[in-house]
Amino acid sequence: MEISPVWRVPRLWRLLLVLARIVVFPLARLRVTGSLPPQLRGGPVILAANHISPVDPVILMAACHRVGIAPRFMATGGVFRTPVVGAIMRHCGHIRVDRNTAHVADALPAAAKALAENSAVLIYPEGRIGLDPWMWPERGKTGTARMAQMSGAPVLPVAQWGTHAVMPWGAPKRAGRALLTALLTRPVVRVGFGDRPVDLSAAQTGTPGAQTMHATRLIMDAIDETLTPLRRDEMQTPKVIDSSRPHDLSRVRPRH
Repeated sequence: MEISPVWRVPRLWRLLLVLARIVVFPLARLRVTGSLPPQLRGGPVILAANHISPVDPVILMAACHRVGIAPRFMATGGVFRTPVVGAIMRHCGHIRVDRNTAHVADALPAAAKALAENSAVLIYPEGRIGLDPWMWPERGKTGTARMAQMSGAPVLPVAQWGTHAVMPWGAPKRAGRALLTALLTRPVVRVGFGDRPVDLSAAQTGTPGAQTMHATRLIMDAIDETLTPLRRDEMQTPKVIDSSRPHDLSRVRPRH
């Protein structure tokens, strides 16, 4: 059996994680709870996070640096097509996802290879910035569950709240005004790491498709559970309303 080499975090990626904390500091008061459980620190692990704002990747970079991990992000192909940023993403080992194209399936083997190298891989299971009217995670895509099934890697839920107060959904429109407001008010942004991996044992019966759908629901429920204490006083309507965000009821999930 061929053993994959352990991935070494590029120096540039370590530098960018530090830079993310410097960038976030004047824009928000970052509060991080939880961490990566000790048994998962050596990898492999899938970090499954909710997605509420265009600034989420920078916030998560700063939070991950705070807890001492350097995950490889799964990011839309458009980022990789950008001349300078795309080259940086490739050099740092991130994983391209060409959504809505014939190449979208290529992301799963690439992610499985990264996990075989004992990497932490961060993914947004919703596949987009969520449009749930109450800003809870919407129905997830099945890619995260299939990654877990393909690799055997555990899935750790990660939740964030407050990033919409830093950068609205409609950015780059009115981004300058939003950043100025963030500089003046420094809103509290919270990131929580789950205390345990998602228990997917209940999703091991039925057809393969049914198993994948069940695992996806369990992952999204775990993100809900991790998000709940971060927005304890905003369980229904968020205090900060992002007027640029459209509402889409087609992917709203029932919540416990």
